[in-house]
Amino acid sequence: MATNLALDDDLIEEARHLGGQRTKKEVVTQALLEFVQRRRQVQLLDLFGKVEFDEGFDAKAQRRVARPGLAQV
Repeated sequence: MATNLALDDDLIEEARHLGGQRTKKEVVTQALLEFVQRRRQVQLLDLFGKVEFDEGFDAKAQRRVARPGLAQV
């Protein structure tokens, strides 16, 4: 998708040097990837204290529960 943007050339150039990208497109793509990743991390951090979990839950025990139709190891 072609998009025209007015960007700060000095900022793009600094980001290009810091990130090691060769083109402006690579710089913008990397910046967007990092932005999305950071926002997702913040969303996960916001869940702390909101999600209830059972500290005694044993995932390995759940795997040992017999399930019809599956071969037992």
